[in-house]
Amino acid sequence: MASEAFPSGLSQSKMLELLGDTRALKEAFEAGDLPAVAAMLQSTLHSLENVRLDIGVTGGTGSGKSTFVNAIRGLGDEDPTSACTGVVEMTMAPTPYLHPKYPNVIIWDLPGIGAPAFQADKYVQRVLLDRYDFLLLLTSESFTANHARLAREILQQGKRFYCVRSKVDVDIAASRSRRPSSFSEERVLSQIRDDCVQRLEAEGLKDPKVFLLSMFELGKYDFDLLEEAMVRGLESHKRHAFLMALPNVSKPTLERKAASLRKHIWLVATVACGANPSPVPGVPEVACDLFLLTHSLEGYRHSLGLDQHSLIRLAGHTGRPLHKILEALHDPKTKVTEALVAERLGQASGDASAFSQELLNVPILGPLAACGLSFATVYRMLRTSLDMAVRDAENVLLQAFPDNPDPDCKLLASAVRDLSGTGAGGGQTRSAGSTGTTAALEGGGGIRVW
Repeated sequence: MASEAFPSGLSQSKMLELLGDTRALKEAFEAGDLPAVAAMLQSTLHSLENVRLDIGVTGGTGSGKSTFVNAIRGLGDEDPTSACTGVVEMTMAPTPYLHPKYPNVIIWDLPGIGAPAFQADKYVQRVLLDRYDFLLLLTSESFTANHARLAREILQQGKRFYCVRSKVDVDIAASRSRRPSSFSEERVLSQIRDDCVQRLEAEGLKDPKVFLLSMFELGKYDFDLLEEAMVRGLESHKRHAFLMALPNVSKPTLERKAASLRKHIWLVATVACGANPSPVPGVPEVACDLFLLTHSLEGYRHSLGLDQHSLIRLAGHTGRPLHKILEALHDPKTKVTEALVAERLGQASGDASAFSQELLNVPILGPLAACGLSFATVYRMLRTSLDMAVRDAENVLLQAFPDNPDPDCKLLASAVRDLSGTGAGGGQTRSAGSTGTTAALEGGGGIRVW
């Protein structure tokens, strides 16, 4: 009986969907040419990891666009690579900011649109609109005629945009202070949203969608809805890159990342078994590329915020003891090495034979059946390792924020900066906590983070 780690009811159409069908790939599968299949998929894998994504962020002066550029990359405003922020317009020309871990994802801080003589047609020429996959239009107050003019110009050129009302936390705090006895957060948010929509409709936009955000509590309010809309609007080959680069501000974000990574397990497993396979030490019946699998497992940790730098900075910023955060991990004393991958392959090989037999029932999978047990073992190892990493990431959020009442693990902006894994020097941390954390990871008993 096939393990629960493997999908059941495989079909030719489903496999082609999972693997990214091309005519040449289908022909290679049907010819039973595993090296050719692996070579094509290796190219696909490389493209997925390196596809370029450009996102433009614009808005009026003081709308928080530069802060958003930093937050979406998991950085604080004082990080050396952060966009400059201030109460006056700081951006005079389109300025690119690379994601600290995924440099193929570029966030552009665009000049403001608050000038009274603003001309949308000249603005889109100035910022080179064709460069961006989509744009975000921000305001911290009411949307204006300038926002609407720019939105119409973007639509005319076939680009997507998303309207964001920022700093809603400021409005909520002010309303709570002025009307403590009758305060209702839901009512305040509804009023803000209705006002934004009405003003955009009055300027001629049809059915505008407005997302309410706080740059300092990015995981709250409408960020999950905005994230879902942005992902849905991207071309399929760019969705994965965008998801991996997103800060881990909520459980839904983690779930979307995991779903995207699971879709590519077939691709990774095929390449690992078909391109440069070598016998696995201690598991002689399995042959694969251990280096590629080590890289893949490391990628899981980085995208889910479980790499060493992310955990160091999380402990330092929250003041939570490192050992408490490490307790949330399945195995805090290991890191991803080829030896660890080989050990996990050995564990996975025990019940992989049933799935390798299932491959034989799908005609197009002849090449995979030729390396049956190896492929089944690698697939199972990747799937179980990913599932374990996702559980670890969810547990880390709960451990780092034990008093957070939100069941979806929504976090403040501090978690955005900490869990995105920006590495040393990224953003501010509490000096005492950071020092203790570093000592625990690099000294104190030889603890190593996986």
